[in-house]
Amino acid sequence: MQFFSTRNAGSRVSAAQAIVQGLSSEGGLFVPESFPQADLKTACEKASYAELAAYVLGLVLPGYPQEFVAEATEKTYGEAFQGKAGYLRPVNKDLYSLELWHGPTCAFKDYALQIMPKLLVKGKELLGRSELTYILVATSGDTGKAALAGYQDVPGVKIAVFYPSHGTSQVQRLQMTTQQGDNVAVYAVKGNFDDAQTGVKKVFADQELGRQLAEQNVCLSSANSINWGRLAPQIVYYFAAYRQLLEQGRIQMGDAVDFCVPTGNFGDILAGYYAKRMGLPVGRLVCASNRNNVLTEFLKTGHYDARRTFYRTTSPSMDILVSSNLERLLYHMCEDTEKVSGWMEELRTQGHYQVDAQCLEKIQEIFSAGCTDDEQAAEEISAMFQGNQYLCDPHTAVAFRVAQEYKNETSSGAPMVVLSTASPFKFPGDVLKALGQPVPEDEFEAMRQLAAHTNVPAPQALASLQGQPERFDREIEPEQIREIAKIL
Repeated sequence: MQFFSTRNAGSRVSAAQAIVQGLSSEGGLFVPESFPQADLKTACEKASYAELAAYVLGLVLPGYPQEFVAEATEKTYGEAFQGKAGYLRPVNKDLYSLELWHGPTCAFKDYALQIMPKLLVKGKELLGRSELTYILVATSGDTGKAALAGYQDVPGVKIAVFYPSHGTSQVQRLQMTTQQGDNVAVYAVKGNFDDAQTGVKKVFADQELGRQLAEQNVCLSSANSINWGRLAPQIVYYFAAYRQLLEQGRIQMGDAVDFCVPTGNFGDILAGYYAKRMGLPVGRLVCASNRNNVLTEFLKTGHYDARRTFYRTTSPSMDILVSSNLERLLYHMCEDTEKVSGWMEELRTQGHYQVDAQCLEKIQEIFSAGCTDDEQAAEEISAMFQGNQYLCDPHTAVAFRVAQEYKNETSSGAPMVVLSTASPFKFPGDVLKALGQPVPEDEFEAMRQLAAHTNVPAPQALASLQGQPERFDREIEPEQIREIAKIL
C-alpha cells in the first residue's frame, strides 16, 4: 500500500515518505491508495491498548518493521497514560465518553504526538535520510503543546509552533510558552488559527524556500493532522472503544456503534471514517461544531463557505473556519484529484465551494452534523455534572449536546460514544462558570476552586504550570512565518 496526494494521484510515496514529508509538493494531503482490512475479532482480543495500537498501526504503516511498531506502541501508551489509554467511561444508558485526555498534556493530541516522533525518526532511517527536519506547527490550542512535548530534544529535529494570540486559554498558552528543550520555539500569531495555518501552508508550498533549505540540508515537515503520522494513530482508539463495549456486554460482535466527535480541523472524526473503511462497525459519525459552524453547514448542504464571522468561543480548539482534513474526505467520496484541486482552489481564491449532489449524497450516508453555542455548552456542562456526576470540558460538552440532539431526532438504538478531547481543567474558569460558581481572575485559582467544588483532582501536569518561567513571548504577523522558517 502506497500513498498519493489528494491533488495528484500520479505521485506515489511510501508511508515513511508521507510522514517525513508531511504535505505533498503541490499542497495536497497524502491519502492511502487502499484500505487494509482489520480482523475485528483479532483486534478486539488484544490484551492492552499498546497491543491493539501495534496491530492497527501495523496495517496502516506499511514498510515500518512490525517489531519497531510493537516496541514504539509499548513505550508510548504505558505509564504516560496512567493506565487509561483509550478509557471508555459509561455516562448513562446509551451514552459513553471516550476519555482521550489522560496523556501527558491532557488532550487527545497525545495519542498521535507521543508516537509520531518515533515514526519520523524511523521513517528517516528507512529512507536513508540524515538532514535536519524542521517541523512547523499551527495550533488552535492543544496540538502545540503535545507536539512540543513529543519532539522535545529529539535528535535531528527542530520544531516551531504558531498559535493565535488571545485565541487559547491561559493554561493552554502556558503549556506552550513554558516548554523546555533546546530544539523548540513558540510564537503567538496576530489573528486566528486560520491565519496561522494558512501561513504554515504557504511555507510548505513555497518551492524557492524549499530549495534554499535543501541547500542547508534542511527538510520541512509538519506535526499537524495534515500529516499521515498524526492521523494514523487516532484510528486506534475507535477500535479501543468498540472492544470495551464488547467487554461490557453492551454490544455483540458486528453491532454498529455511533460516534460523536467535537472537531474543527476534521482530523479526529476522519480517523473514525478510516476505522470504518478498515472494517470497524461504525454506524453514524456525528460532527459536532461550536458557533464556528462551517462544517455543520457543509455536511448538511454541500456548500463550504469560510466567508463568515470568526468567533472566539469557550471551545477554542474548534475555532477554525478552514478545515484541512475535509480535503481527504472529499477525495475519498469522489476519487477525483482534479475535482478536489478545483474545490481547494475555489476555497483559496473565493472563500467557498459547492460539491456536486453525488458527492454530498455519499457524505450524508455516513456523516451527520450539529452545532452548539457557548451558552448551550455551558448548560450541558452543568447538566452532565448535576445529572450524571460527570465533569467535562467545553469541547466535550459541545459533543454531548449534539449527540443527544441526534439521538432524540433518530430511532438509532446503537450506543453513542462521545470523544472527550481535553481535560476540564484546561478551561477551569469556563467550567466553573458553567457550574454556577464565581470565577476568580487567575486560572490557577479557578483550577483549585473547580477541584474543590467537584471533588475531582486537577491533573498535576496542569497545576504545576503555575509559577513556571515563560520562555517564549514573541508575537508576529502571519507573513513573518516564512522568515522564521528561513532562520535556524
